[in-house]
Amino acid sequence: MNTVRDHLKGDKQYTIITTDSFGEGLQMKGSDVDVMFVMNNMEVSEDTHIYCKVDGIYFTMEIEDTQPGFTKLRLAHCNYQNIFEDCEEIGSNFYFSNSSFKQAFKNNTLPTVHGPCVSDESGIVDCAYCLHSKLWIKPAKQWVTRSKNEWPCYYVKQTIVKHGVLFVPIGVKGSAKEDLEWRISFSVGEKMLINTFTHTQLLCYVLMKIVLKDIIDLDRDCKELLCSYFIKTILFWICEELPSSIWKPENLIVCYMRCLRRLIYCVEYKVCPHYFIPENNLFENKIQGHAQEALLKKLYILNSYGWKCILLSDQISNVKALAFDISEESSYLHVKSVENLLSNGMCIAEILYSTYYFLFEKVIYKTLSCKSLKIKYLYKYFLSKYCTKRKQLLPFDDISGNKSTYTQYNTYISTLLLNTRHDAVSGWLMLASFFYRRKHYNTVLYIVRYSLTKCSPMKLHKLIKLSDIYHQIFNLQLFKNMNIVQSWRFLLLDTVSLAENFTLVPEELQMIETFAIPPVVYAHTLCFLCHFRLHNRRQCWDTIRTLQWTIEANYYIENKVLKGLSYNILGICFQYLGDQESARQSFVYSTKLFPNQKFNIAFHML
Repeated sequence: MNTVRDHLKGDKQYTIITTDSFGEGLQMKGSDVDVMFVMNNMEVSEDTHIYCKVDGIYFTMEIEDTQPGFTKLRLAHCNYQNIFEDCEEIGSNFYFSNSSFKQAFKNNTLPTVHGPCVSDESGIVDCAYCLHSKLWIKPAKQWVTRSKNEWPCYYVKQTIVKHGVLFVPIGVKGSAKEDLEWRISFSVGEKMLINTFTHTQLLCYVLMKIVLKDIIDLDRDCKELLCSYFIKTILFWICEELPSSIWKPENLIVCYMRCLRRLIYCVEYKVCPHYFIPENNLFENKIQGHAQEALLKKLYILNSYGWKCILLSDQISNVKALAFDISEESSYLHVKSVENLLSNGMCIAEILYSTYYFLFEKVIYKTLSCKSLKIKYLYKYFLSKYCTKRKQLLPFDDISGNKSTYTQYNTYISTLLLNTRHDAVSGWLMLASFFYRRKHYNTVLYIVRYSLTKCSPMKLHKLIKLSDIYHQIFNLQLFKNMNIVQSWRFLLLDTVSLAENFTLVPEELQMIETFAIPPVVYAHTLCFLCHFRLHNRRQCWDTIRTLQWTIEANYYIENKVLKGLSYNILGICFQYLGDQESARQSFVYSTKLFPNQKFNIAFHML
């Protein structure tokens, strides 16, 4: 799902790549969201003699005085003066500063620099802005011919080489020129390698990550000494060394213990060669002294338990319980996969990606040319979800009798109808917003009533924890025959996102800067506004009481922030009815739920 979204959300400025556990499809407890934004207007080359486009920015690599796996980037061509502000002049050359580069991407949402990334305050989202070389580089050429084993196969190697390499803004810690060094990254190649894993290889990888996060990192003396990247690197080496015939389900325990013992070996000898550039020792100056002793002690204890060491993780407890009831296992796993797709990480990814436009023609081509029915459904899902974020969907000018306006009107209607196919109601409410701005209030009321019939109590929403009743729902033959994307149209109540569709926001709500609104709240809000415009005062009061009950009951409201936003909307509605005291109480409730003065307008409304 992440890969399909990556393919669609790139634009002329960035190519977007979801990486690490979340991008690999291994959403685990404690996983954050790691996204790489590749700068499309900048290019890196190993060759000093390169063809440069007039409007491009080009750098060449200099690795002579850097550690393996790192490089300095010398500016080779640029017609933009501001790029020199992010460079340091040494002699007659200008070298790109990784620290200045990262500072340029800090904002209110991502205010913190964390390694090569800019991150949110909670540390859940890490965004790495990086550069790209279209060609494979000499330090990694030996990887292409190094192994004659079955894994990775020739086709996979050539695909990885064809992509090239990335450069992320971080240098060697303590280096004299740390701010001018860039780490050579093979994130895309590593993601491709993970995708070639057999089920047994993937299980070994997951089990090693679980042991790291749930057991090793919980030890105060061992916390943050190891990371998932080390585990991944060790898996890659073992996969290359062992024949494919070994990686069978009946050999899972043997393969897992081999991985664990290789990790112990690496810690003992303080060596973990980078998979693509072996001269780069990932453990250099990282695990030594008391830290090494404490980590080895922990690893020796785990090794003494054998494969049973994984049972020390609470993530394994569900598997143990299910082992005694195979009949419930498939139902449990299906419901768990649904819950993961509605999780915090997926929500953050969708919010993060929603700020980028996509090329409509590209999505149509991907949908029509895709051979896999499952992938085709994913393309259709994202086509529906993000179609209103097209750059072609310009503000609508209401000039009656104008032929171009008529064409524009039909484009809007067609796009908004397409937007109804990814969940049960949010697209219909977007369509209702369009008609509200056109002052077709009775049409809006009709669409809202239709939408509310879909908002029954057993629907799904983001961040929901699924109870036993959902096991029964997904066991119904109707939903057994559907994939998850198809079931969303019947069961999912997504928030109404108007952030990138400002022309659809009712004038009465345009003072609110965050436009992700709970669906039932927005439905009753539109209903209230229509009755207000139609001077139906009694219906206004009836609707506002229903809206107030909806908010108090947390009816399909995912979190406190959205509840605070809902109280802001309620307060605005009370103001239109002249009930200033009820409006003030609503804004007070909002400040308690969402106490952020910068982003919550309730503080300015009091």
